[in-house]
Amino acid sequence: MTWMRGIRCQVRAWRTARARWRADMAEFKVAQKEARRRGEWPEHPGPPPTGFSLLPWLLMGLGSFSNLLQGKADNPWIGGLGLLTFNSLYIYVVFRSFVKEKREAVSTRVALVVMGLVTCGLALGYGGSWLYFFPLLGLATGACLRGPRLGQVGLALTALAAAVSIYRAGWDAINVAYGTFLSTMVTAAILSLSEAVSELRAAREELARRAVAEERMRFSRDLHDLLGHTLSVIVVKSEAARRLAPRDMEAALGQITDIESVGRQALTEIREAVTGYREGSLATELDRARSALSAADIDPVVRQSGPPLTPQNEALLGWVVREAVTNVVRHSGATRCEITFDGVLDRVRLTVADDGPGDGGEATAGPAEGIGGTGLKGLTERLAAAGGSLRAGPSPRGGFTVTAELPVEQAELNLEPAIASEVATAPREP
Repeated sequence: MTWMRGIRCQVRAWRTARARWRADMAEFKVAQKEARRRGEWPEHPGPPPTGFSLLPWLLMGLGSFSNLLQGKADNPWIGGLGLLTFNSLYIYVVFRSFVKEKREAVSTRVALVVMGLVTCGLALGYGGSWLYFFPLLGLATGACLRGPRLGQVGLALTALAAAVSIYRAGWDAINVAYGTFLSTMVTAAILSLSEAVSELRAAREELARRAVAEERMRFSRDLHDLLGHTLSVIVVKSEAARRLAPRDMEAALGQITDIESVGRQALTEIREAVTGYREGSLATELDRARSALSAADIDPVVRQSGPPLTPQNEALLGWVVREAVTNVVRHSGATRCEITFDGVLDRVRLTVADDGPGDGGEATAGPAEGIGGTGLKGLTERLAAAGGSLRAGPSPRGGFTVTAELPVEQAELNLEPAIASEVATAPREP
């Protein structure tokens, strides 16, 4: 019954390993065909390593099996049961050694310890060719154990193999200890290197995937910010030109000229966004904000004071001005919009506030950190990446307020006092 139970367990282990090997081979062949279809050289040189790569070493036990068949071993039933147990444990350990979670499981370590006890028992009891189970034990140990403790375990296993070999066969069998040490260390080194290469390849693929995702996000946000603002300005100025045309053709032509200028500038910015070299300017965005607000019959009031900004912070705050003013023009229904830029030595703050009731658009989503539609969410992500924050919501005094804050590094500051300036642009009569 014990023989039959052991054979059944070994057959089940073989079937499981064969099914896993077939699945890996099928996946590898699909990858090969796909690479050839694209005209590329396959990146992976072969299927991932499995326990099958260590199974041929079981042929080292043929000498012991031959002793059993020829009746040269005492108590052949004990020897046969020990041989079957060793082979079953070897297969169990090596196939679990290629999965990190299974390799580090307690059951795998217990199986390895039992395998060592069986090896010692067979070697002490029979000697001769049965001593070659120690190199096989070294293979399983090197496949199962990785890390700093491998050296200590390898030396201890080598010393054990040397002591048993000398006891059974004298100094002529010292090569068994040498083979045990080599099989342990070489197996661990090769499999560790293979695992490291696989992890590096997976990390490289993950980095490439993230880079593509980040570039898509950048491009999406840039297009949203560029086209949303530009089209809003064009629509507002077109309406202004239509209203002015019957009574003041010169003013209407001025609005049309602005539309042409905005369109040409938008083409340039889209090209820069596509290539990834677009740099925003706070001063430029403030000038555009004045023009867009005035065209929409909204009084623009701009106040500036605070420390000098780095190009990165200027670009970020320029995006905030563009998005917030676009929302004011499109959704607020306001008559006045205040843009305030101030700061101290370690932080700068930009506030865009209007006095409109709002119409449920993007800018009226409610007070929260980084709320709103695509534009405000994208700005929240950009500012958070730079260590800043974005708040947007209804103001207690009425209207809607967008507030952006950014840190300023000490190395970037000008130690001279910043000159505060206040510019209040008077409303223009259409």
